[in-house]
Amino acid sequence: MEIKDKPIEMKDLGTTSLVATLLDKGGRIEPLVVPNAITGGLGLCNPSILHIPDTAKYLVNVRAVSYYLHHSEGDQKYQTPWGPLNYVRPDDDPYLRTQNYLCEFNLRNMKLARPRIVNTNKFPKEPEWDFVGLEDGRLVKWEDKLYLTGVRRYAPDGKGRMVLSEIELGKKKNEVREVGRYIIDPPKGEEDAYCEKNWMPILDMPFHYVKWSNPVQVVKVDINKKWKNNPRKYRCPTTVVFQGDESTQLPLQLSPRGGSQVVPYERNGKKHYMAITHECDYWHNKKNDRDSHYYHRIIVWDSKWNVAGISDAFKFMDGRIEFCCGLARHPDKGVNEFYCTFGFQDNSAYLINLPADFLEEFIKWSPPKEQYAQIVDK
Repeated sequence: MEIKDKPIEMKDLGTTSLVATLLDKGGRIEPLVVPNAITGGLGLCNPSILHIPDTAKYLVNVRAVSYYLHHSEGDQKYQTPWGPLNYVRPDDDPYLRTQNYLCEFNLRNMKLARPRIVNTNKFPKEPEWDFVGLEDGRLVKWEDKLYLTGVRRYAPDGKGRMVLSEIELGKKKNEVREVGRYIIDPPKGEEDAYCEKNWMPILDMPFHYVKWSNPVQVVKVDINKKWKNNPRKYRCPTTVVFQGDESTQLPLQLSPRGGSQVVPYERNGKKHYMAITHECDYWHNKKNDRDSHYYHRIIVWDSKWNVAGISDAFKFMDGRIEFCCGLARHPDKGVNEFYCTFGFQDNSAYLINLPADFLEEFIKWSPPKEQYAQIVDK
């Protein structure tokens, strides 16, 4: 990981704030709120929206965290002893905890309804390490089962592994239960990786993920039903089923990482896949502490995983730490409007709509490869 002496300058003002650009063009942003009476006042972030196929229904998972993310202002004003970024947590709890709330989503008023905590009591009690719970869960429905897939940390050193959690509505009215848990191993040759996270589930390819975005790597996870109740004993092996070669790698200044789900749709009569990825720009500040900015971009692939279009790098609302975990299409098959959910500074959650005409203009479609560097970091 390269850490520089100063951050990258974003000079393309049209894409510095996606929300500002979108609102100027008639778009909409809505906060996603789970009442404090339900969460106990936990901060909300990194929501994931999912359209249930062949219905007009949507679900949203919202991550609730037990800490407040503090970042020093300006020239490191109010910096803590731990640097510009600090997780502020209760004095009586040394852990950074995550709880997940599954909600229904009303497309008409763009509000959450019926929030229910995901009960994980079937599996070993936590904590195991400083970070506790399933982080940045993406919703996906594969083979008629509903899953949350994200990262969990494991003892003794906090090693992160992708996890697929099968969830279902319980018999009680407001109950959502985790009924299966699969711990996913990285592909052969990557077993020693410290933290595997941000794999993007492909919605119409059961148990397949886009693991890397540049060049594209698609992996398949072997889900054996007998493993679901004993994740400690069984790990799910992963196989690389598609690997883009160096000739397909885009000359981007920052490396795109995972973000939303990978959503299939048709454009000009042909099948494509859309996802929102993120990029981290790390540097050392004047006090020689590590600092960072998060950026995102929209990437579209064709059915053979060639890049068909890519957007400029952008921020949602000019925050240092923003993160997208959700992308969903409009329920009408002929409408290529999308809905994106993202977290801001690990403390608030939002949804924006991305109209078809906006996406057509915002995404750069099939530019020559030598122009990609111009698209990114002007």
